[in-house]
Amino acid sequence: MHDLSEGVARFQHDVFPAKAELFADLAATHRPTTLFISCSDARVVPELITQSEPGDLFVIRTAGNLVPAYTPGPDGVAASIEYAVAVLGVTDIVVCGHSACGAMTALAEHHDLSAAPAIADWLRHADAALARTTDLAGGQDVPALVRENVTAQLANLATHPSVARARATNAVTLHGWVYDIPTGTVEQIGTAGGPVALAA
Repeated sequence: MHDLSEGVARFQHDVFPAKAELFADLAATHRPTTLFISCSDARVVPELITQSEPGDLFVIRTAGNLVPAYTPGPDGVAASIEYAVAVLGVTDIVVCGHSACGAMTALAEHHDLSAAPAIADWLRHADAALARTTDLAGGQDVPALVRENVTAQLANLATHPSVARARATNAVTLHGWVYDIPTGTVEQIGTAGGPVALAA
């Protein structure tokens, strides 16, 4: 906590004054243009990767950047998606996976999750990606699973009514990204399934 407290002090002393006008505007307005769905992994920081200002991104972070397919009933992820799309009117949604993802590694390497039932249940939202990357020997390649998982989560995202309505009127565009931690590169997962490097 000491490090966090020191960080708050530096923010208040060094960062906030330089952006005081921006924060004054943000106090009365909330108009992000992009919903960014990423992994909860501490090494993945959407605002840092995209060099976005406060207020630019509406961020949802889940283990494995998983997006459950829509089902009626209380759901924090579904509510956040609906708010971003139907209320805030974001025009783009990014699902961003990343290298060395612990969730995807656990699935690919068949880790024993019997002592972590909540994690095991949550990771079932990646079943489609897992099935599509299983080779004849029953194994998975982690980078391939990471990419396939982004594609699978985009498909799940499209089942949400607010997203389906917005896509029907071309009001929102879906994007799949994979962030490589050691190199800082970001690849866009193309509609044909192939990665496309974003401009450096």
